[in-house]
Amino acid sequence: MITLALSKGRIFEETLPLLKAAGIEVLEDPETSRKLILPTNQPEVRVVLVRATDVPTYVQHGGADLGVTGLDTLIEHGGAGLYQPLDLKIARCRMSVAVPAGFDYAGAVRQGSRLKVASKYVTIARDFFATKGVHVDLVKLYGSMELAPLTGLADAIVDLVSTGSTLKANQLVEVERIMDISSRLVVNQAALKLKQAPIRRIIDAFAAATAARATA
Repeated sequence: MITLALSKGRIFEETLPLLKAAGIEVLEDPETSRKLILPTNQPEVRVVLVRATDVPTYVQHGGADLGVTGLDTLIEHGGAGLYQPLDLKIARCRMSVAVPAGFDYAGAVRQGSRLKVASKYVTIARDFFATKGVHVDLVKLYGSMELAPLTGLADAIVDLVSTGSTLKANQLVEVERIMDISSRLVVNQAALKLKQAPIRRIIDAFAAATAARATA
């Protein structure tokens, strides 16, 4: 049995065409099914639905043989024990710094001010500001990041940005782009040795589909 860990939402939807290229079709809709383990048209392949932040952990510890997860989640997890063969170039967005529209971020950085920064992605935020030599106090939040500057909890946030419409709606502006984010295929290293042929087939099909989409 091959177990693939996915999270609901955008990553799940954008992984479906890659699975189809590998001859795998998920037989139930995660939005309507109450099951957390979904069957596929291949009896030896199943999909487990987990929180996005838990995908690397399930794969690392053998709860799944492989999974699809965002680069942001992978960096925060650390990636220990994971083989990362492919950038699938799906679920694209960016990690950015955003501040209230009237806040002089460039001036604060130039003057060496100590900034309070709210983020779910504290490892990425810490590394980014350390590289710039900016002193920050990090506040870890798990949601509604835009509230932090609006309530005085933080001067800035580090968060994923797609269209920027949520920032705009909350009078925040993007001031620095930290990195581009897309989703990666991650594989349990022990599973790759024990189930090499079926897992390699999936990796190769994903790679071919990703390359074909890039040249389309």
